[in-house]
Amino acid sequence: MKMERCMNKRVILLWWYIMVFQLCFILGAYSENFSFRRNLKKFDNVESSRANSPVTLNNQNSEKVVISNGIISITLSNPEGYVRGLSYAGIDNVLDARNEENDRGYFDITSGKLTQRVDGTNFTVITHKENIVEVSFLRTWRSSMDASNVPINMDQRYILRSGDSGFYSYVIFERPKGFPGVTIHQIRTVYKLNEARFNYMAISDTRQRKMPSNRDRETGQQLAYPEAVQLRNPSNPEFKGEVDDKYQYSSENQYNQVNGWITAESEKPVGFWIITPSNEFRNGGPVKQDLTSHVGPICLSMFVSTHYAGKQVAIEFKEGEDYKKVFGPIFIYLNSASSNDQFKSLWSDAKQKLSNEVKNWPYDFPQSKDFIPSNQRGTLQGNLKVQDGMNASQNAYNAYIGLALPGPAGSWQIEGKGYQFWTRSDKNGNFIIKNIVPGAYNLFAWVPGFIGDYTYNVDITIKPGSTINLNSLIYNPPRNGPTLWEIGIPDRSAAEFFVPNPYPNLINKLYINKPMDKFRNYGLWNRYTDLYPENDLVYRIGISNYQKDWFFAHVPRIIGNKTYQATTWNVTFKLSNVLNGNYTLQLALASASYGEVQVWFNNMSDDPPYFTTNRIGGDSVIPRHGIHGLYWLFSIQVPRVHLVKGDNTLHLRQSRSGSTFEGVLYDYIRLESPPTTKLNL
Repeated sequence: MKMERCMNKRVILLWWYIMVFQLCFILGAYSENFSFRRNLKKFDNVESSRANSPVTLNNQNSEKVVISNGIISITLSNPEGYVRGLSYAGIDNVLDARNEENDRGYFDITSGKLTQRVDGTNFTVITHKENIVEVSFLRTWRSSMDASNVPINMDQRYILRSGDSGFYSYVIFERPKGFPGVTIHQIRTVYKLNEARFNYMAISDTRQRKMPSNRDRETGQQLAYPEAVQLRNPSNPEFKGEVDDKYQYSSENQYNQVNGWITAESEKPVGFWIITPSNEFRNGGPVKQDLTSHVGPICLSMFVSTHYAGKQVAIEFKEGEDYKKVFGPIFIYLNSASSNDQFKSLWSDAKQKLSNEVKNWPYDFPQSKDFIPSNQRGTLQGNLKVQDGMNASQNAYNAYIGLALPGPAGSWQIEGKGYQFWTRSDKNGNFIIKNIVPGAYNLFAWVPGFIGDYTYNVDITIKPGSTINLNSLIYNPPRNGPTLWEIGIPDRSAAEFFVPNPYPNLINKLYINKPMDKFRNYGLWNRYTDLYPENDLVYRIGISNYQKDWFFAHVPRIIGNKTYQATTWNVTFKLSNVLNGNYTLQLALASASYGEVQVWFNNMSDDPPYFTTNRIGGDSVIPRHGIHGLYWLFSIQVPRVHLVKGDNTLHLRQSRSGSTFEGVLYDYIRLESPPTTKLNL
């Protein structure tokens, strides 16, 4: 009994000890949590005070303008409008202060071979309120100016708002009647960052890495053209032997909406990003490729360029032609992380910021009357179906559907003077295009899986606040008869064909183990000669596999040091019978770089060839590591006399051989039999 009481007392005592311990733990945790919350509150108060800080403008100094909101501070040259300095997170200037003041953050324009950095001649405060400042740097063209000055009035605008960790910029182009003619090849915004700080580049979820330096490029060996350099003596041994080329980091417009750099080796990493929330002011449509970030460190927003398309996409103004267009706004965004091991979170945050900017487009705060707000824009909607031959129509799933200046089918891909508005259709072929700037347009479309371009046969006029419903539209892709055989996928890209492994000594490690990006490596065009040193490619219908047996680029063979030989690819196929009527060869090209495809059936001794594309294209996709450029489609009628029962050969000769970069990329090839009462597809 006594033992029992003793045990009970021990249990009770133990229970009290446990309770006291738990109480102390709770009080300690509460105290710690209170301290954390107190510190967090202090931090929040600091951030809140900055977010609520008014936007200040200091333009007392005749040579510079300083705008600040407590988070960032922008120093602009007066009246030129260059971004001389950008202060953020304790960094006095995230831009490269070693450069001249006009070589840090600027806007430039290229006409012919001349690139001009645009100097404003007149500074104006557009608005100065507690929560927003907008300033203008206007360059007005005069006939007395030097011939190097592009005859366009250009108004550079900068906007800083309270609470924003970044600023907006846009440019207004205007040509009153009477200005001389001019051709524009490139329009862009450039930022050159502090190389000692920014060393990690990010342009997509899978395309980001620590980058070499400018010095690494300067001590490297130039390859076939100045942009491509093999790093021979880099400061970081991990880059030794790699190839660096700014074109390896290009991206399609539809994906080229955020790119930038991070100070990845900093105690408190900082990110610098260019966010382009809309492609409406860019040229060439959604799949046009262009530059992003590259070694410098350089960050770009490309508005207009001839990259991956050639001179066909240049903007040509005739003498006396009037014009007005707004490029932008774009958002220059800066962010930071609390520690170095969190630096990759800055990319995720930049993507989230892009998403927010896209939701807020078009902005309601730019003060220029030339930037059209959402309540003065229009909407277009409808449904698109595809009827291929005599088959039943089907929904145009995931089709590219857009508005561009009126023109023939496919003209949108070489158009950049006006605005373009694009969307993708849903699984039922439904589409809606919102926030369209008022004006006259054509509706264009193309559908992955089908050849050719669709154009709505009536011009569409968008009025402020209007909504137009086109209801049901039918696209009839080019077809004259049933498919006998086909090579590839009609998607305007050569990505499905055989892309060889790069030379081990010419790789870019960013693309190791990334099959979808293998084409971005340097020197792949030379691999054709390695694989076919004497005899050309032969593709056997029914036996060969285009993913393994169809080289991605039809290029010349290299003979000796700098001699090139035209190459002829042969497609062999059997016909059980030759029908009356015309066969059709559908020949779709994903790119043409000064190439020419000549076509024969069975007998190459005929001169001239049965068909030739003539020399076409200038998109330079082959040396610039692209997998597509401008799209070309040739529907070639083939009389039955050119074919035989049994074995046949289609000869495709790429006849241009002035350099290793002359050639074409195929998209898709199809042979159709003569029309029948019902097309069995």
